[in-house]
Amino acid sequence: MTTTTAAGTATPPTTNGRVIALAHYAARALLEGALTRHGVTFEQSVTLRAVVLAGESVGRDALAADVTNSLKTDEPVALRVIDELTASRLLEADPADTSRLRLTDAGKELYETTSADSAEISARLYSGIPTEDLAATGRVLTLVTARANAELAAARLNRITAV
Repeated sequence: MTTTTAAGTATPPTTNGRVIALAHYAARALLEGALTRHGVTFEQSVTLRAVVLAGESVGRDALAADVTNSLKTDEPVALRVIDELTASRLLEADPADTSRLRLTDAGKELYETTSADSAEISARLYSGIPTEDLAATGRVLTLVTARANAELAAARLNRITAV
């Protein structure tokens, strides 16, 4: 991905959407390989993580909204993934409040296993990158994400008001 100047020296590429996308898809391919070994899809993994981050349990609508926002997908896709995880007995109704979902023991075990695999992949990929570079990259990508999310929200609002 480096370019060569007229003087023959290599210059690193400027950060742009393509560079970010190539890094994302390369890392995601590694993660999906690990997930496949455990019989789980990327979308299911994102959904399990959303339940963990929500705490002990989460409402179905809130979970669907979180997954929809995380994956930038439509709500029916998120609901399908939730149904898959429920049918696979990785998610279940919370006995304390059956309107909420929680991880089953099998769901917790799968989440812990796939999280450990993900952490190992990340450790290999980020190894040797200076902390300050990672911090700067994190700041830039957080800003780009916020801007993109704002544009997506505005586009949704424009579609709604145009109807």
